[in-house]
Amino acid sequence: MAFALTSPAFAEGGTIPNPFTCEGRDVSPLLHWSNPPEGTQSFALICDDPDAPVGTWVHWVLFNLPPETRELPEGLPTQDTLPNRARQGLNDFKRVGYGGPCPPPGNPHRYYFRLYALNTMLDLKPRVTKSQVLEAAKGHILGETQLMGRFRR
Repeated sequence: MAFALTSPAFAEGGTIPNPFTCEGRDVSPLLHWSNPPEGTQSFALICDDPDAPVGTWVHWVLFNLPPETRELPEGLPTQDTLPNRARQGLNDFKRVGYGGPCPPPGNPHRYYFRLYALNTMLDLKPRVTKSQVLEAAKGHILGETQLMGRFRR
């Protein structure tokens, strides 16, 4: 079976429900994954919106999730370091942790939750950017899976 990322909150290509957006509680959705590649030492998660008017907008940067992790609970705390020692970076709202979909009125936007299986822990401090995480992950990505949801206002 393939490395796969899912959520009970929305199906692949489906609508992200209001509780996970700026029109609701703006909390992160429950995410599950299975079948990471052999040799995985950590996971990194990036959520972004390529349809934003200013270019790709980053909604969540999370890295150094322990290799035994298989889910993220709904409403993950927005703090630098989590109890499992995972670290969160800065989103484009200039905040740590998850910032939900909040597009301008109009056409729906796509939100990609990309999970990377890495063969190392990243030597990065909290509050780094998506580009810093992806740069540090170069040459260490064993596998990648994604879940895409849509939202419009």
